[in-house]
Amino acid sequence: MRVVIAEDLALLRDGLTRLLGAHGFEIAGAVGDPEALAEVLAREKVDVAIVDVRMPPSFTNEGLVAALEARERRPGLPVVVLSQYVEQLYARELLQSGEGAIGYLLKDRVGNVPDFVQTVRQVAGGATVLDPKVVAAMVTRLGGHEPLTRLTPREREVLSLMAQGRSNAGIGSALVITENAVSKHINNIFTKLDLPTAPDDNRRVLAVLQYLRDPGRP
Repeated sequence: MRVVIAEDLALLRDGLTRLLGAHGFEIAGAVGDPEALAEVLAREKVDVAIVDVRMPPSFTNEGLVAALEARERRPGLPVVVLSQYVEQLYARELLQSGEGAIGYLLKDRVGNVPDFVQTVRQVAGGATVLDPKVVAAMVTRLGGHEPLTRLTPREREVLSLMAQGRSNAGIGSALVITENAVSKHINNIFTKLDLPTAPDDNRRVLAVLQYLRDPGRP
């Protein structure tokens, strides 16, 4: 699996390069600015891009903009965006950039190596994975919208874990309930949010996230 890393901090860029290389990833490029990222993507075939939100020259949202532009040029390009803080606006913009293959993580999650590597693999495979803190902030922000108020506290917990990319087994383990119970909660969530069920976990996550990013949905 080929990956490009765009991170302006040389120490973190080198750390990500070594970490991913040690877990079987091929590094197609490791760069420190948006222009260099665009050059790598133009000449190399990559399976996933890992991009810091804040990059030169202004260190505001250049990395996010570069990720969005990359997905415009290559629709569906898997992208994992790293952020120092929970920035809901950036998360929403990223979610609106196409169907799936999106990751939005806080940088401190990189320290949990197994989870980080799994997230990169999930996104490369087409999944959407959001940092738990980002999910919590989005659900809280939309908590007053009528469809979400239909959910029980347990269903909200299941919804949050779904948005984090958890499988049914993973949700059951986290909440200490059976997979059958998880399936029932998920069916209830789709019914209450007027969302169609789907046979694929990733598509179900995307459907829920599409609802969450659209507070005007009737």
